[in-house]
Amino acid sequence: MNDDLDQLLENLKLRRLKQILPRELERAEKHTPSYSEFLARLLREEYQSQEMRFLEHRIRRARLPERWSLETYPWEQQPGVSKAAMMQLAQLDFIDRAANLVFIGPTGVGKTGLASAILLAALRAGRRGLFIKAQDLFDEMYRSLADHSSRKLLDRLTRIDLLLIDEMGYLNLRPEQSNIFFKLMEERYQKAATIITTNLEYEDWYAFLGQKEMVGALLDRLRHHCHTVRIDGQSLRTPQPDLAA
Repeated sequence: MNDDLDQLLENLKLRRLKQILPRELERAEKHTPSYSEFLARLLREEYQSQEMRFLEHRIRRARLPERWSLETYPWEQQPGVSKAAMMQLAQLDFIDRAANLVFIGPTGVGKTGLASAILLAALRAGRRGLFIKAQDLFDEMYRSLADHSSRKLLDRLTRIDLLLIDEMGYLNLRPEQSNIFFKLMEERYQKAATIITTNLEYEDWYAFLGQKEMVGALLDRLRHHCHTVRIDGQSLRTPQPDLAA
């Protein structure tokens, strides 16, 4: 491969093509494919490489901590969860309908794993997503009050195709934080999909968020178009054996 061609590939940022071209030129000399076959093979490799780079970029921006997938979920240990229903949700039709998913269950039953697997499926399909712990979300909301950036925060979160809020539970919240959260869910209502994992039943949200009328309106919007998945099985976290003295 000559220097001029090498520089062109570098300038065009065709990284995978630059990497494989010497190999493919040698292969073409031996097998003499048609021009169209040769070009299609090169472009297919470059396309697949770019898709992988874009996916990695979406995963980093989504802050996905673990790459759980439905294929590796221990279904046999959690027979109360419908594999068929989860696979259907992973087809992502609910995102197009701006519907919500709420996983309810005690600690360790796999709520975060299932939710993260669906988020990963969305990222693989080219959707914008974000994984955030509920505590981190409310902390960020509180900071936005101090520097008057709440509107900017809401705009950013509202644009996300699939927002996953993990571990919604009893937190020490100020009324202002609850108000911003309500505003977020109001602005995402019928526009974008949200996944929430929680150990709280819906009636417990009143004590958690603290404002009865506001929580009633929030739950009305959240549950209007919503799949609720309750997991009542055993914890998937196997305790480590005690060490010998």
